[in-house]
Amino acid sequence: MIVALVGPTASGKSALAIDLAKRLNGEVINADAMQIYRGMDVGTGKPTIAQRASVPHHVFDVWPVGHPVSVAEYQRVARVALDDVLGRGRTPIVVGGSWLYVRALLDEFNFPGTDAQVRARWEQRLHSEGPAVLHAELAQRDPTAAIAILPSNGRRIVRALEVIEITGEPFTANLPRESTRYPATYLGLDVPRDVLDERIAARVAAMWAAGWVDEVRDLPELPSSPTAVMALGYPQVLAFVAGEIDEQAARDETVRLTRKFARRQDRFFRRDERVQWLAYDAPDLLDQALSICT
Repeated sequence: MIVALVGPTASGKSALAIDLAKRLNGEVINADAMQIYRGMDVGTGKPTIAQRASVPHHVFDVWPVGHPVSVAEYQRVARVALDDVLGRGRTPIVVGGSWLYVRALLDEFNFPGTDAQVRARWEQRLHSEGPAVLHAELAQRDPTAAIAILPSNGRRIVRALEVIEITGEPFTANLPRESTRYPATYLGLDVPRDVLDERIAARVAAMWAAGWVDEVRDLPELPSSPTAVMALGYPQVLAFVAGEIDEQAARDETVRLTRKFARRQDRFFRRDERVQWLAYDAPDLLDQALSICT
């Protein structure tokens, strides 16, 4: 048995995943695009050392911040961990808010080819014109892909435009339709929008209090990483550290962007009919989840 626990950021996935793992002889496998980096702990909401000690956790802290991890690279490492957990007769609890990473791990998900010259041309435009200009071009060529990719995520924008140019088709047309590789029970945490907005604001405040700014200062390689630097809030903290904006502006913008991203996460997971949604605050949440899984 495999359990996939999904939903927007700040919905409570990590805590429920640990509870499920304890009851199902399970181990947690990360499907978050940024918790794979070492040193990015506070700002990604990574489970604490104590939480990770309570049950085995996999695919956390795998790569240094300076390494630009691709989805294909994540897939290779995560599937090794998944097969290992299954091979030992335990239950993998896949948890994360990245629709693409969850699908890359559990579905038949092969990646379109690449062309170094085409990519180099788009990367040059990214460097000279910025991600916002390229994101606007992506929105014209493939509106669905533009919705799924953050306007600040230059690396993924370049990849989408590269695939469009190589194949002559929308980037989303090259993503596989639902075709299961690892059958799983999909659980989603349902949080009303106004409640989620409040939880996100409280989460950002707690991260700030927990030393997020110091964490960023301790990662000098962060600005040079085309992937890690795109993590929610990190560009805003970097701008504050550099004196480009004040602290309150950095916090407010982080809350705004996180709320926007959470809505995007929710839309994509809602499209997957495999997900069974549970109220995040149900007093018997764990029992409901266990009844579905067993």
